[in-house]
Amino acid sequence: MSNSNYGRNDPLHGVTLKAVLVLLVGRYGWETLGEKIAINCFTNEPSINSSLKFLRKTPWARQQVEALYVQTVSQPDAAYANWQAPGAGGETPPG
Repeated sequence: MSNSNYGRNDPLHGVTLKAVLVLLVGRYGWETLGEKIAINCFTNEPSINSSLKFLRKTPWARQQVEALYVQTVSQPDAAYANWQAPGAGGETPPG
């Protein structure tokens, strides 16, 4: 069996955590990102470097960031305008 198709359907394949975070900050901004995923590194003096450090050490937070990234790149913009991480008190993603 060939591994040439490995990762082809995974939107995170080959994408660094930094690239994920930069895209999300560019798309939503720190304030909205902090509303969607309630973690201090997005709301209290946010920066790419401090957020990367936290996300690399905190699997549950990284999973939420990666989930929002997948939703953002795979769905129309309007569908996830009000999306928040599960357990953050917001709406669940449509669909």
